[in-house]
Amino acid sequence: MGLEGWFLWFILFWVVVLVSLMGIGGFFMFRKFLKALPKQDGKSDLDWQAIYLDKTIHLWGDEEKELLSELVSPVPELFRQVAKEKIAGKIGEIAIEEHATKIDLDLIIRGYIIASPKRDHKFLRKKLKEMEIDTTHYDHLFEV
Repeated sequence: MGLEGWFLWFILFWVVVLVSLMGIGGFFMFRKFLKALPKQDGKSDLDWQAIYLDKTIHLWGDEEKELLSELVSPVPELFRQVAKEKIAGKIGEIAIEEHATKIDLDLIIRGYIIASPKRDHKFLRKKLKEMEIDTTHYDHLFEV
């Protein structure tokens, strides 16, 4: 009993599909694993993100939380919560460095620009323009 005809192609198709899906999933799992590895100081990027969120949670008002939610609305729903936490962590880091007493619009926009990959800056500019927020003060951050 040998494999031949349509059944052979059916099996080969599923082998290719399953190997591809496992490769894609493995890539994303490996990226998450790298973020969880401790750095020189003994804490990982995810640890620092959680620390910054914990230290600055009291500085966030309802308006600021809504603004952050509005800014991440273009992000696909599957990744939105992760993006929101990463951006909030960066905003918290900036707030701690600057000894801010409250999270404001300026901190949110700067943190969002710095935390976002360069490829997403075009979408971020579009979203800020829709929200009628002037980005001329932040042009230097978009170029970094």
